[in-house]
Amino acid sequence: MSVLSLIEVSEGKIKKASYEAAYYASKVAESLGTDAVAVVLGTSSSDELSNLGNYGIKKVLHANDARFDTFDSRAHTKAIADAANASGAAVVVLSFGPNGKLLGPRLSVRLKAGYVPGANELPAFTGNDLHVTRNVFSGKAKASYLTSTEKKIIAVSPNSLSPVKVAGTATVEAFASSVTDADFTTVTKSVDKVVGQVPLTEADIVVSAGRGLKGPENWGMIEELARDLGAATACSRPVSDVDWRPHHEHVGQTGITIKPNLYIAIGISGAIQHLAGVNQSKVIVVINTDPEAPFFKAADYGIVGDAFQVVPALIAEVKKFKSAVH
Repeated sequence: MSVLSLIEVSEGKIKKASYEAAYYASKVAESLGTDAVAVVLGTSSSDELSNLGNYGIKKVLHANDARFDTFDSRAHTKAIADAANASGAAVVVLSFGPNGKLLGPRLSVRLKAGYVPGANELPAFTGNDLHVTRNVFSGKAKASYLTSTEKKIIAVSPNSLSPVKVAGTATVEAFASSVTDADFTTVTKSVDKVVGQVPLTEADIVVSAGRGLKGPENWGMIEELARDLGAATACSRPVSDVDWRPHHEHVGQTGITIKPNLYIAIGISGAIQHLAGVNQSKVIVVINTDPEAPFFKAADYGIVGDAFQVVPALIAEVKKFKSAVH
C-alpha cells in the first residue's frame, strides 16, 4: 500500500502547487503508516525530481515521455491509473488546479475510487473511512466528506497548507505506462506563454485592479507594485471584458478562483461574483474611494482613498522597506 501524488511539471520544473500536493500526500502516508510515492509525466531531470524527497516523497515514478509535456486528460488519466495500480496506492493526491479538476472525475471512474475535490485540510481516517473537509458556497461554509471506497482520490486546493521541508532524497525510477499514441486526443496548434511573471494560480501575493483605474494606460503602477512585491497581477471581469487586461488575469466566479496569502484589490467594488473567486485569500486589502463599497465588508484591511495617490505612496514604502532590508 502507498499514497500516490501527481507531480505536474512545466518545462521540466515542478509546479509550486505540486510541492504542496507532495507534502499533503506525505502527511497522509504518515498517518497510514506507509510511504508516499509520486508520479511525474513528461520530460524533467532526475536531479529536479529527487528534490521531492525534501517534501516527504520516497520514490518517484517518472514517465520521461515528451508526449506528456502537453496535457491530455485522457492519456494522463490512463497513465496515472497505471501508476496507482503499480504502486498499490490506497490514496491518490492531486492539486485542485485546472488539470486536477479534469483528472479527478476521470480517475474516480477508472479506479472506482471516492473523490473529494478541493480539500483544504488534512484528512482523518477511521478504519477504511476517510474524513476530509472542503469549502463550499464560495467559501461561506464547510462540508465534511466521508469516503469508504477501497481507493480514494483527494484534490487539494492550492495554498491550503504550507509545506515543511525535511532532509531527504527521493529515488527516481523509470515508469512505462500502457498509454499509446491513440490515447492522445488533444491537438495543440499554438501556445501563448506569459514570460517573466508569477503564474496567477501559484502566486502567494496577487495585486488586482478594476474599473477604478479608469483605463489600461494606468496599469503601470499596478504592474510596478506587483513587481516590487513579487506578486501576480489580476483584474475584475469588466476590465477583461473591455480588453484593458488579458482574460487569463480575470479572477472571480466566472474566471479563475485563487487563494493567495495576500490579495490586494484596487478600484474594485467587490460584487459577489468577484468575491466568489477571491474570498478564500488569507488576507484581503481593499483600496477604494467609495467607503460603502461591498468589498470593505470582506476586507481584513481597507483604505478609503484615491488609488492614484495611495498606490504610488505604497510603492514608495515597499521600495524603502526593500532597500532597508538589503
